[in-house]
Amino acid sequence: MAEKKTDAAGEWMLVVAAALQCADGRWLMHLRPEGKHHAGLWEFPGGKVGPSELPSQALVRELAEELGIGCDAAQLASVGFAETTAPEAGKEIVILLYSLTMWDGEPAALEGGAIAWCTPAEVLTLAKPPLDAILAAQLFQKY
Repeated sequence: MAEKKTDAAGEWMLVVAAALQCADGRWLMHLRPEGKHHAGLWEFPGGKVGPSELPSQALVRELAEELGIGCDAAQLASVGFAETTAPEAGKEIVILLYSLTMWDGEPAALEGGAIAWCTPAEVLTLAKPPLDAILAAQLFQKY
């Protein structure tokens, strides 16, 4: 479970996500499974940062749990971030996006939903949660 962070504005949650790029230039997107918040929308895989984790450590853990892949935190490159302007479920959310081009294993949707390898144009047209839409725009300004 993620530690509840608080500031003068109230509770907030830190989340990390990865933009995985394969050798042919396509990017991995994850379809949120039924029963989860934003079910049926496409996102960059990742999850909550735990109370004693650095964001890069949390992302390595999340990618292993969610996709079954291993990676070195030193291979993660910071892309950008997005944050809510209105709380979702009572919490502000900050998502840090990293890119990754090298990992061990074949990604699979281990926690439900599906994965797809998409061109930048396809990623931009997929139905995504609002913060993932912001992150995709940031990503493709850099690549």
